Amino acid sequence: MNNPIDRTAHAASADSAANTPQTSPSLDGVEAQASAPTATKRRRWPLIAGATAIALVATGAVAYGSAKKTVQLDVDGNITTVSTFAGSVEGFLDEQDVRVTDRDLIAPGADAPLKNGADVVVRYGRQVTVQTDGAQSDVWLTALDADEALDTLAARGSDVRLVASRSGADGRAALSLRLDADGPVHVVADGQTKTAPDGSIGVNAILDQQGVVLGELDRVSVARTVEPTTDGTTAEASSADETTTQPAVSLVVQRVAVTETPTVTPIPFETVTEQDANRFADLAPVVKQEGVEGASTKVENVTTVDGVEESREVVSDGVTSEPVAKIVVQGTKERPKAAPKAAAAPQAAAAAPKASAPAAAPAPAASSVGGDVWAALAKCESGGNPATNTGNGYYGLYQFSASTWRAMGGSGLPSDASAAEQTQRAQALQARSGWGQWPACARKLGLL
Repeated sequence: MNNPIDRTAHAASADSAANTPQTSPSLDGVEAQASAPTATKRRRWPLIAGATAIALVATGAVAYGSAKKTVQLDVDGNITTVSTFAGSVEGFLDEQDVRVTDRDLIAPGADAPLKNGADVVVRYGRQVTVQTDGAQSDVWLTALDADEALDTLAARGSDVRLVASRSGADGRAALSLRLDADGPVHVVADGQTKTAPDGSIGVNAILDQQGVVLGELDRVSVARTVEPTTDGTTAEASSADETTTQPAVSLVVQRVAVTETPTVTPIPFETVTEQDANRFADLAPVVKQEGVEGASTKVENVTTVDGVEESREVVSDGVTSEPVAKIVVQGTKERPKAAPKAAAAPQAAAAAPKASAPAAAPAPAASSVGGDVWAALAKCESGGNPATNTGNGYYGLYQFSASTWRAMGGSGLPSDASAAEQTQRAQALQARSGWGQWPACARKLGLL
């Protein structure tokens, strides 16, 4: 025979040995063909990640013996009984068209002589993503199934699991190992635990069998089955007893959702004071423009796993509406001072006859009209009702006409404005034109 053992890179997938009739069942549940009736047999071999389990040595020539031998060939758990004249393990594998690489395990070694009644075992190396206490890494394993792989990886951490890939175009879960070559497995999803009787049929076949439909972001992993003990604690299910029907591994489905969540933070407005030289300084400030709060919005993608928040990622963060300043107007104009009283007449003139014309009465103090001249004027004009509309063309507390109201800077009708605005504009009108704007009530109140 001239064909050496193939040393090219070996694909890390469930059907990585599909080019040989003795490959193990692939994870989509399709059984590989065998040249003779097969049996399933679990054989435990050391698992070595990232390197070959047993080094292969190419000798260049294939040795053949003169005696016929009967040999059991175990390729990933598929066992056949074969008659051969091959004199070495390497020659025997080449004869059976079993291709191996430096990442695969062969026992006995490739250069070992082949004896009658020998067991030749091949375990294909497969790349598997391992999650250890939350951190992921890729390793190469020659395990027969996930049960055996988790046994070997147990010392890595307190929570060790194998991660199924969802990177395929169809979004299906892919794991390069069977879950359990000869036993049942648990399926944990949506708060329920079910038992799949055959762990060798592959991840997708098991999920389909149990009616579990994967969402686009859902995660699939394989972990040791944890069972409650009599003292209330938990313990891992043992896989040492080959006869037990208790599932040693669990296929775990985690539901993942990503939600875009906005958080709005108000931005306070500032207050600006404007000065008005045409408004008396002793008048109360008036609001020219109401303030409006702005807003800053941070948008995050929130990832939840089985309903529990796992992480947040900021998508955007910035001002979505600017605040509007509040503007108040304060007058700066000084009121004119009252004219000084006339000087007293000389003593001699006191005896003179009084002039026929009476002296003008001084303007009444605010106390003479109830302490608030504007409240008294409003009471007289409209009964103190700012919404007064009598239908005679005059409106509000001080019975403005529409034209006078607009001349004083008002908009709409006076009766629609606030009492404070009506009073402010009435004060401005009085300062400009005097009390004669309200002749009847001003006279009644002693303002004229």
